[in-house]
Amino acid sequence: MSGTSAALTTAREADAVAARTVKTFQANGQHAEARERFAELVARHQRRANRIAYHYLREAADADEAVQDAFVKAFSHLSTFREELPFDVWFTRILINGCLDRIKARTRRERWLVPMGRITAPRTENAPAERDLADRTPSAAASPEDALLSRERRQQIALALARLPERQRAVFVLSHVEGCTSREVSALTGLNESTVRVHLFRAIRKLRSLLSTDAPLEQPAQLKGKRRVTS
Repeated sequence: MSGTSAALTTAREADAVAARTVKTFQANGQHAEARERFAELVARHQRRANRIAYHYLREAADADEAVQDAFVKAFSHLSTFREELPFDVWFTRILINGCLDRIKARTRRERWLVPMGRITAPRTENAPAERDLADRTPSAAASPEDALLSRERRQQIALALARLPERQRAVFVLSHVEGCTSREVSALTGLNESTVRVHLFRAIRKLRSLLSTDAPLEQPAQLKGKRRVTS
């Protein structure tokens, strides 16, 4: 077993122990103890959850809210958690479905509002300009790729990802950003493994095409018709 696989197995075993303990505390009415132990799961998964939510919602504030809502829902419904799937897979389903619900709600609002651009608050003379896409990405430890790529290149990659069809983007992010196996991506998205591999191949091909051109990429319009992840 590789070091990465061993570490993942150890982490998932720790998740399972923590989840079982929280369920026991909840069943016994020990709510303070349950919240304290659940905080361990939050600490282990929050950064990863922020990355996934941001890739769906493209707004840091919306992503933060979606992650917090997902943790609250996971805590409230932990009694339904069964260990056939690892905790991170079960939780990610909750998170993705929450993100898709937010996208649908956003789309409904936009149908009734006069387009006003993406400004959410009036700018004042001393207000800082909105940070670019790369700066709004949730903080994480710098990877070797980040050390090599310039800030502009990272922005181009983020914009290229945003232009992928939703399923391709979800499969690519879960596979290459989160390191999930085809089986885990299948469990998270409801797609069979062969379809996951097809979407991943197409996503990589599309990204290579987008990034091979010198023309600057623009932020795409919000995609519609998102597919809800089923259990």
